[in-house]
Amino acid sequence: MTDRASIPAAVYLLGLTIFSLVTAEFMVAGIMPALAAEFSVSLAQVGNLIAFYALGMALGGPPVTMLLIARGVSNKRALLGLLAVYVLAGALGAVATDYAVLLLARVLMGITSSACLGLCMTLCAGLVPAAQRGRAIAIVLAGLMMSPVAGVPMINLVEHSFGWRASAWAIVLLSLLCTLLVATCLKQDPADRQPPLSRQWAALSNPSLWGAYFTSGLIIGATFAGFSYITPILIEEVGVLPSHVAPLLALYGVANLLGNMLVGRVADRHTFAALGWGLVLLTVAMAGFAMAGQTVWLNLACFLAIGLTGVALNPAMVARVMKAAEPGALVNALHTSVITAGLALGSWAGGESIDAGFGLRAPLWVGAAMAAVGLLSVVRPWLARAPMSLAKPCA
Repeated sequence: MTDRASIPAAVYLLGLTIFSLVTAEFMVAGIMPALAAEFSVSLAQVGNLIAFYALGMALGGPPVTMLLIARGVSNKRALLGLLAVYVLAGALGAVATDYAVLLLARVLMGITSSACLGLCMTLCAGLVPAAQRGRAIAIVLAGLMMSPVAGVPMINLVEHSFGWRASAWAIVLLSLLCTLLVATCLKQDPADRQPPLSRQWAALSNPSLWGAYFTSGLIIGATFAGFSYITPILIEEVGVLPSHVAPLLALYGVANLLGNMLVGRVADRHTFAALGWGLVLLTVAMAGFAMAGQTVWLNLACFLAIGLTGVALNPAMVARVMKAAEPGALVNALHTSVITAGLALGSWAGGESIDAGFGLRAPLWVGAAMAAVGLLSVVRPWLARAPMSLAKPCA
């Protein structure tokens, strides 16, 4: 039996679910002017719709997950219930006539999204043997990678053609479709029960797990320190025409997808090597982009190299977490929260470096510094496992 045949169809369904969740998270970025005009608010206030969604993910996901574990809800039932709440919150946002109501809807969507992401990872881990988790996770996380390539542009097209409410309803319908597919296509396993909360809580005392969390937060923080400001960097520093930015972002998304699939192939057997070499490339690409000056090909090469690593290291990040602790929903939900916090920290630090007067390329140096610290955080376990990996590839 081939590897492809051994991956259950349900894994692809979980990838579609993550695609819908991540598209909803970033859809505001593509319809900012329409929302600002509709609710008579500033672009900064519209930006808060993204920030508060992320805040809901970071702070709300773990408590909700703990509540579900404490009540003994199965993974499938928990995912179905949360997706139902997500659909209702999305519908509330689609009909909102007041900015505060829309903000509340986004917070509710963020809270449920974080818990859903953790449950998707947990369900994925249970659908395949341990040796294939990295491959399966890469498929699930391809939904995340496809969001900026296909999801956000699709939402932007719907908004331009039919208005922002139509784009909001498109997200609701996609989420509802995922909910129905999970209900009908994801088999209910009698053993599909969360370990007791006490056992999952005890897993959090593992220093290796927090080391994995720390590295993940730095990888995503480093990536978004630079990527959050990539449009003005490309236009004002590199000299890219505004009309060429969208195709370049699409190429970046394709690089993300290719990197994700490549890392997914090696994440199970060579977790630390994938993280280590990925962070080496990320550090070099960020620093190279910062120093590329007016050499257009070097700027663009470094930009695409960031796409091949960074977010694309997700399968190795998740594989490391799952090796450090039993892949329960609480462990995965906390990982999602740490990643979200890293994203917020990197974006904030990049903005502060610009405000401090260091120039538009300063966020790239912030990203390089965070990636370098991330590399330092994996050097010791990477080198410690190198002899074993040479002697025994499955180690």
